Amino acid sequence: MKKLLITVVFFLCTVSVSLAAYVLIPMDEKQKDHLKAYGITFWVLEQNIEAYWLLNYRGGSFAFQHTRIFEKECLTRGVSYEIIADGQFANIQSEIANPEVNMDVIKLEVAPKVAVYTPEFNEKGERIQPWDDAVTMVLTYAEIPYEVVYDTEILQEELVKYDWLHLHHEDFTGQYGRFYRNFHAQPWYRENVRRMEALATKNGFAKVSELKLAVVKRIKEWVVGGGFMFAMCSATDTYDIALAADGADICADIYDGDAADPNAQSKLDFSKTFAFKNFELMRDPLIYEHSTIDRSMTRNVVPEQDYFTLFDFSAKWDPIPSMLTQCHTRTVKGFMGQTTAFGNNYMKSNVLVLGDNKPADEARYIHSPLGEGFWTFYGGHDPEDYRHYVEDPETDLSLHPNSPGYRLILNNILFLQPKRKSVKPDWLVGELVVC
Repeated sequence: MKKLLITVVFFLCTVSVSLAAYVLIPMDEKQKDHLKAYGITFWVLEQNIEAYWLLNYRGGSFAFQHTRIFEKECLTRGVSYEIIADGQFANIQSEIANPEVNMDVIKLEVAPKVAVYTPEFNEKGERIQPWDDAVTMVLTYAEIPYEVVYDTEILQEELVKYDWLHLHHEDFTGQYGRFYRNFHAQPWYRENVRRMEALATKNGFAKVSELKLAVVKRIKEWVVGGGFMFAMCSATDTYDIALAADGADICADIYDGDAADPNAQSKLDFSKTFAFKNFELMRDPLIYEHSTIDRSMTRNVVPEQDYFTLFDFSAKWDPIPSMLTQCHTRTVKGFMGQTTAFGNNYMKSNVLVLGDNKPADEARYIHSPLGEGFWTFYGGHDPEDYRHYVEDPETDLSLHPNSPGYRLILNNILFLQPKRKSVKPDWLVGELVVC
């Protein structure tokens, strides 16, 4: 009987030791799928289990308490992981806490609610516009859930339901991406104009530009109130152009049926913008560019040498920019878009540059707080397709699971959230019990 009791105690202690462990998701070169690693961490947070973001430790690794279910999910999704004892994790935390090293531990407590601003699909479930969307592609690949919103939802104040808003390729000036010269006769272009004009009318506006201005104002109010906004490609500069042009008609007659205000440039109010100042509008409506903010048409960068560098920030003193720049490399391959790079001479003094191409005097990745929230702008269209043309096929992210450029998008998902009351699902009860 005594021998049996010793055996049982030994078994229980062994089980306790195995349970007193953590799953470490390395984010350095040993990670097989960096993009899906974000999805795993997001999924753990959805189960009301805390996770840890180890800033600058092995490429910005993640960690959470070990369960057989979490381990199985890593195997299912093809994410590299290591099981470490709680003592090992304590040692890692101690190493990171050393004031001599540029690292920090950020506790993640809640899975944020994510919305993506993107147009509706047609009756067949097909995208109306003939280009893809890097934001929705990487969220889908990483298996991070999101909901779709567009103009009507934003005007109906539905943004209050979300923590994050992601925007990609959009023209907030009401000029349909300035595609008129090359594509105005294409069926997709005409259908897009028809749908957007109908959407404006439905929401009580005479012009699409008026609808978009109302939308950017509502988004700005939401950010000031504590929302987190991430924008890419033309959703960056056209957002600020629309804000600055409030009260001036900058759309030529081919876009809205009447002439643009000849004095529009002098009426721009740069105090209303997020990031940019003193830019000049492109007055010729047939030029595929909105203003001088973007460097796409003037930059002299050879594609083979097109890279930008991520800045190093103090993880202990500047955790937000440190989170936004977590990557397994500090040098990221550049990529083009309708809006590719931001001229440094047009940026406001409060803008923090996260990544730039210093020889070209251009910023690629910028950020700033605004009120209780913040915004982040990222130039370019598709991080794994250098020149993504209209009607090009969608990028297969399974071929780019370690993409540094796409990692930057996902850095704008996991973030500090207020701690809420945690109720663990039934299937996790007992999994985390340790002696």
